[in-house]
Amino acid sequence: MSENVYDILQERGFIAQTTHEELRDLLGKEKVTFYIGFDATADSLTAGHFLTVMAMMHMQRAGHRPIALLGGGTTMVGDPSGKSDMRNMLTEEVIDHNAARFKEQLSRFISFDDDKAIIANNKDWLLDLNYVEFLREVGVHFSVNNMLRAECYKQRMEKGLTFFEFNYMLMQAYDFLELNRRYGCTLEMGGNDQWSNILAGADLIRRKEQESAFGLTLTLLTRSDGVKMGKTMAGAVWLDPEKTTPYEFYQYWRNIEDVKVEECLGLLTFLPMDEVRRLGALEGSEINKAKEVLAYEITKIVHGEEEAKKADVAAKAMFVSGGANEDAPTHEYPASELEEGKDILTLLVDSKLCTTRSDARRMVEQGGVSVNGEKVSDIKAVFSSTDFDDKDRLLLKKGKKKFCQVKSL
Repeated sequence: MSENVYDILQERGFIAQTTHEELRDLLGKEKVTFYIGFDATADSLTAGHFLTVMAMMHMQRAGHRPIALLGGGTTMVGDPSGKSDMRNMLTEEVIDHNAARFKEQLSRFISFDDDKAIIANNKDWLLDLNYVEFLREVGVHFSVNNMLRAECYKQRMEKGLTFFEFNYMLMQAYDFLELNRRYGCTLEMGGNDQWSNILAGADLIRRKEQESAFGLTLTLLTRSDGVKMGKTMAGAVWLDPEKTTPYEFYQYWRNIEDVKVEECLGLLTFLPMDEVRRLGALEGSEINKAKEVLAYEITKIVHGEEEAKKADVAAKAMFVSGGANEDAPTHEYPASELEEGKDILTLLVDSKLCTTRSDARRMVEQGGVSVNGEKVSDIKAVFSSTDFDDKDRLLLKKGKKKFCQVKSL
């Protein structure tokens, strides 16, 4: 191993907290097996997961062995961390489907060949546990007083924390113990909201196995107002191109706040840090160049270079030359429907520029909508194929940065 991956992660802004100072020395001296857990609450990973995936990629590049732990068992309960209400309970069938999708997506970023990494699923040991035996082996090592002081539970005490969720910390700690026994896993990594759960697992291994175990938490990606990054009015920013197109994904990063550009370049790209700092120091309109680099680099990692180039060209066609090309967001209707015409609110909702008709109505009334370059002020305005421009389409634009071309099938 050359440069210590701990130093790489620290310089790029990943590290929030660690359990032991000696973790840096350990990562510099030997090959460490570590794990990150992914509860299968949806059928795609999100932009929030992407930061942890990047950390895994850095670790694997430095010669360490990742375990991607799919939460087929823990998702049956749901992590209360950062949640004001209990999560919806999913069926085992849905959780299995989601976990299978996660496995497909993770395989694009992590090499699982030749024992370089492991995919495990905690349903293999959690779902068949004998509850009384589990309490005798694991529950006896947990102080309820200490658990209630943990941040993940404190946030829930006012609204009510169910005993169902109270078990989650024990389950996650048991995961770490099980991975330690099965694969020699000595390090758990996760978002900084997982600190209490990670500490619990490391402590359980120390008590049960009389061995050292380590924890490292990662910076949470947030906007300047503290809200988790990777959320939009329409919901999460997904890594699945069917749920968030490569163009939409590119545009999300192209439009982030100026103050977040350098942080995201460090965390979410592999650009050298000298280049990250140079781009992050750009000011005024120049910062848009840094945002284009950021959007291109992230899209390239997630969707491949070809899709990144298409998204880049489509964005520049719209915002530089005022047009749009075939790779731009497009919504198609049967020709007969466009001959009859569609009202502006329907067009905005169907093209996903607005989430609801009331949202669309508000945008029109506020003067934020145009069709083929002409502002639309009437919420009852109807457009048909006779209104197509010279490129046989209606070019809908919402605000300054979001657009979609409407064409006939």
